[in-house]
Amino acid sequence: MPKVKVKRTKPTLDMTPMVDLAFLLVTFFMLTTQFSPEEAVVVDTPSSVSEIKLPESNVIVITVDKNDRVFFGVDSKQTKEALLNKMAGKYGVGFTPTEIETFSLLTNFGVPMNRLKSYLAMESDARKKFDKNAPGIPVDSTNNELADWVHQTRLTNPKVVIAIKGDQDVNYKTVQKVINTLQDRKVNRFNLITDMENKPTNL
Repeated sequence: MPKVKVKRTKPTLDMTPMVDLAFLLVTFFMLTTQFSPEEAVVVDTPSSVSEIKLPESNVIVITVDKNDRVFFGVDSKQTKEALLNKMAGKYGVGFTPTEIETFSLLTNFGVPMNRLKSYLAMESDARKKFDKNAPGIPVDSTNNELADWVHQTRLTNPKVVIAIKGDQDVNYKTVQKVINTLQDRKVNRFNLITDMENKPTNL
């Protein structure tokens, strides 16, 4: 009796489940990833070996760029909305709901109060262009609006911590003005934001 030859078939791999899984992963990361909002100014911070990390929320960041301009930023949409209303009352400036919404979405800004309303009325692209030559927030002894922003933010959210983010080429006198402003408001504890540097091996 002759042997029956079994027809050999090449094994196949159904990739459909893998494609479905990949699609689900892509969708998951698209929905859960939070992109960092664009800052009004970019600074090149000095490096240090400090390993202290800022908290992820309740943070005021005061940025000083290489042109000695001061920018102010705070997280939390709710805090920013309440803060702007407090500053509006103090300076007698009225903001529309649209302008308040726009302000709540800003990472930071560098304009005095008398120009903030027109700044918020700009389109996004126009604001980005304006930021390149923005005057910065006044921090002079005769007109220190930074002091008011810090004070009103702390009243709005007492939990905030304060950090200074200075460019490595900034004039130290400008940073000293910022520090003096904080100390005048009884803020003697604050953080300096730096780039992480490897610790020397001989220490």
